[in-house]
Amino acid sequence: MKKFVNDPAQFVPEFMHGIALANPDLLSYTPEFQMIVRKSGPDNAKVSVVQGSGSGHEPAHVMAVGPGMLTGACQGAVFAAPAVDSCYETIKACASDAGVLVLVNNYQGDRMAWDMATEMAVAEGINARQFWINDDVAVKDSLYTVGRRGVAGNFFVMKCCGAAADAGQSLDEVEAIAKKVNDNVRTMGVALTSCIPPAKGTPIFDIGDDEMEVGVGIHGEPGRRREKIKSADEITAELFEAVAQDIPFNSGDRVAIMVNGLGGTPITELYVIYAKAHELAEKAGYQVVRNYVGEYCTSLEMAGASLTILRLDAELEKLLDAPAETAARIF
Repeated sequence: MKKFVNDPAQFVPEFMHGIALANPDLLSYTPEFQMIVRKSGPDNAKVSVVQGSGSGHEPAHVMAVGPGMLTGACQGAVFAAPAVDSCYETIKACASDAGVLVLVNNYQGDRMAWDMATEMAVAEGINARQFWINDDVAVKDSLYTVGRRGVAGNFFVMKCCGAAADAGQSLDEVEAIAKKVNDNVRTMGVALTSCIPPAKGTPIFDIGDDEMEVGVGIHGEPGRRREKIKSADEITAELFEAVAQDIPFNSGDRVAIMVNGLGGTPITELYVIYAKAHELAEKAGYQVVRNYVGEYCTSLEMAGASLTILRLDAELEKLLDAPAETAARIF
């Protein structure tokens, strides 16, 4: 293993400490709960939006905290759900009179932790509720989930909910935005290499130099199949077909396209994928009105990428365009 690591057990708190130090006017860090919240804290007149999951997916989720995005987030160990206490303290730290919407990617560990934390918060009189995100079309069930996984499409949910909350919409309205985005966004990814969690020190799965995992999960879970590597255009075409046919998207739809890197893919290669995805979208009659190319939901240093398509309407376009400030600086 070749990584910039001191004690693997301290990897998560050390990088979170670094994020906080680099953004002193924006973020506050509570090491005890591996929690980062907006420096300004919650606004009692506005809904708070929180999230949290395993580490290793940065900039999701602690680097998505800030005005126009999340109010707060907590992290677990690499690829492990956050502790119940961390989730509970995050809800408490972000509690507002307008309520708290907890966004949960559909993984068993995350759901169990946030379920318990939300129940505890509600028992204390906090107006909190959950919404589960499940945009991955690759597989219905995986090693980590019952049902589809929540992956890079999660960023559109965070962005639109954060913008709606900051605009003063009610908890019911912000939750409705989460549902609208989730109903209209689909994602699928492919991995070319494995990755190495610092505490493990070895790759989480073995894959040949000439192989790829089609439909891989962001924790390295198996996808639809493993096969020999194809050309970038062939890979993109398969991802595009799987994503586009799932809702399905239709000719005339206004869409946003995201090509998300999994941590070890050069930006140049992501733009090769985007060029083909854009071409296929235009051939299908979609109007591509927003594009996002970069790293939004990674898997440590895994080489690979995912393709996300979001169907837009005037409301969602306005929310995507609303200002936001986060440590990731990607919106």
